[in-house]
Amino acid sequence: DEIDAGADLVIGSRYVDGGHVRNWPKRRLVLSRTANGYSRILLGVDIHDITAGYRAYRREVLEKIDLAAVDSKGYGFQVDLTWRSINAGFTVVEVPITFTEREHGVSKMDGSTIREAIIKVAQWGLRARLDRARGVAR
Repeated sequence: DEIDAGADLVIGSRYVDGGHVRNWPKRRLVLSRTANGYSRILLGVDIHDITAGYRAYRREVLEKIDLAAVDSKGYGFQVDLTWRSINAGFTVVEVPITFTEREHGVSKMDGSTIREAIIKVAQWGLRARLDRARGVAR
């Protein structure tokens, strides 16, 4: 519906009004909320679930952003694609979803994935602030 209404990227969000998380261990919820808050603050974006994987992109978004340059892993990949979409001038909208913990398999999240995301988000946020201070358009 949101894509039909003109949004360029729609994120299924656990953390907007109407969104929910079910059967997630408390520590995973805290990690996810913290990562999203960290990204929102450092990048200066008003997206509540920038790490979410449930998404719909307009074809034009994926054609315009430089997918070959995306080298992020884990949830950093989602942040990277969203950040590139925003910087390319695309409209991002969140819609509520109910996220339920997987019943099979295990998370591939590890310390190196988390470290990578922390560093990259800080770099992107710092670069954006420096560019704004210098008057460089993104």
